Amino acid sequence: MASDPLPLVAGVELGGTKCLAVLARGRTILRRLRVPTGEAAATLAALSDAIGEWQRRDGAVAAIGVASFGPIECDRARPGYGTILATPKPGWAGADVRGHFARRFAVPVGFDTDVAGAALAEHRWGGGRGADVLVYLTIGTGVGGGVVVGGRAVHGLLHPEIGHVRVRRAAGDGFAGLCPFHGDCVEGLVSGPAIAARAGQAADTLPADHPVWAVVGDELAELMALLLFIVSPQRILLGGGVGTSRALPLARIRARAAALLNAYPARVDSAELERVIGIARLGDEAGPLGAVALAHDALALSKARFSAPVRPSPRHIR
Repeated sequence: MASDPLPLVAGVELGGTKCLAVLARGRTILRRLRVPTGEAAATLAALSDAIGEWQRRDGAVAAIGVASFGPIECDRARPGYGTILATPKPGWAGADVRGHFARRFAVPVGFDTDVAGAALAEHRWGGGRGADVLVYLTIGTGVGGGVVVGGRAVHGLLHPEIGHVRVRRAAGDGFAGLCPFHGDCVEGLVSGPAIAARAGQAADTLPADHPVWAVVGDELAELMALLLFIVSPQRILLGGGVGTSRALPLARIRARAAALLNAYPARVDSAELERVIGIARLGDEAGPLGAVALAHDALALSKARFSAPVRPSPRHIR
């Protein structure tokens, strides 16, 4: 008997300036809509309207995945699960994003950060395949990080905020940093706006031999060493406009990170880090595919719950 076809799922990526809705079967995106990020209610309505129209034309979706800008509440045990937390984006603080799609479509809805979704997509279909532990970093307007362990995005008290880690500064670097919360955290030092503030021009206009890249590279190497010690990833993949820039001194970052490890553990040297630290492979598709991955996970979780055996209560045990 022929196997069942892969289910239709929808994915929603919420970004700072644009939002996407996609319809997919497996990892193949069949339809997509892009809208500017406006007021929350209108933006969410436009995205869900698109999914509704696709359902009428292509069939019902089995699940929806939402990959959102943060900060978000992704702890299922908390009352605000599925909402946007405090954000400077007008009208989005407190927006019940997951609830909007769950109420309208009555299907399983996965919800996570946009960078966690991208990490899942890279793990399944991109440069992180085969890695049990993966870190995905996007370096652009800000710096975000997603951690995947055993095929699942890691959460705890919060979702990972790797961009707000503080690192040791490069020698002689007196730049104050741009992060409004922490000043000279990683995001405040190496994001696109931070590089522009350092150099006096946009990061994408700087030649590879501009001295700011050496400083940025050394400070990113500090972050790589921290991640290797704390999370021990088999892959660290870089995305975003800065992270994928040809001017970013990737060889310097690997060599400096290896020097910081100082042969501990002995086998992790610069040659090993050539394999570990690299560029993400999905490019601009990591975001929408991340939302698709979250939809697949939500569907799998729903099926697992539905099929789980019911355990008898102690009073029924003879």
